[in-house]
Amino acid sequence: MSPIRVIAAIPEAVLVLALPPLLFSIVAKTKAWFAGRVGPPWLQPYYDLHKLMNKGVVYSKTTTWVFRAGPIVNLAALLTAATLVPVLSSDSALGFAGDVILVAYLFALGRMFTVLAAMDTGSSFEGMGASREVTFGTMSEPALFLSLIVMAIATRSLQLSQIVGPQLFAAWSAVGPAMLLVVGALLIVLLTETCRVPVDDPATHLELTMIHEVMVLDHSGPDFAYITYAAALKFLLLGSILLHAAFPHPGWPLWVDVPLRLVELVVLAAVVGVIESSMARLRLNRVPLLLAGATVLAALAAVLILTGSMT
Repeated sequence: MSPIRVIAAIPEAVLVLALPPLLFSIVAKTKAWFAGRVGPPWLQPYYDLHKLMNKGVVYSKTTTWVFRAGPIVNLAALLTAATLVPVLSSDSALGFAGDVILVAYLFALGRMFTVLAAMDTGSSFEGMGASREVTFGTMSEPALFLSLIVMAIATRSLQLSQIVGPQLFAAWSAVGPAMLLVVGALLIVLLTETCRVPVDDPATHLELTMIHEVMVLDHSGPDFAYITYAAALKFLLLGSILLHAAFPHPGWPLWVDVPLRLVELVVLAAVVGVIESSMARLRLNRVPLLLAGATVLAALAAVLILTGSMT
């Protein structure tokens, strides 16, 4: 890594850490605009995190260390993944051959500890949400892995920064149809993994429809702040993978690459807000069909790219 890239990586890392709550604010503002309301202030997510960090923590006597470790491990896993995922540029802070597999398992590790923390409460209500989270997560992971495999074959690399970097831009002309299918699959994975409409509604309080929110009902104070920030960070990371797959950059300089990625992230958050404003949450028995559709899209992309590579 060049000295200029090292110097630029510091403000870029700060921007990546500060950006996630703002994306959720853009989603909320977009939904408010569609409803004819002003909506919360732009910095409201930051105010909420600050308020939660200054509150106390309440633990049930029935919980163990697993409940306390859940939010911390989840956030630590996503922060580690942030060092491997290219967000505002085509380079990652700590990339190596095969890191794409580690990124997928870091997402799974965060989910696992969130689910274990919910089950550790001994509440059947939170156990219901944990069951739904595991079920839908199991269905979305094949689509994510197949999508990454397609891009790995297209770029002939197992390093995420190369899979979604300039090499993918060069390969788009040859594998465009397959990549369009991958983009559709990754969009569904993004909405599923971040618990957005039509899979889940983060604003709902109906017991029979909650998934993510029901798992974190017993968390409070800084623990809930960790969970809230981790959810926003996961949205940023998966959204970045989606944008790099849909609009790979051909190795532009940082002063062009970073501002353009910021604009793309803002547009993606607005698009998610439009999706949540224009459609309702699916019935639970319809969600598996949506996730199966994402897997089929990714599988068709894999067939297309494998067929093309053999000819």
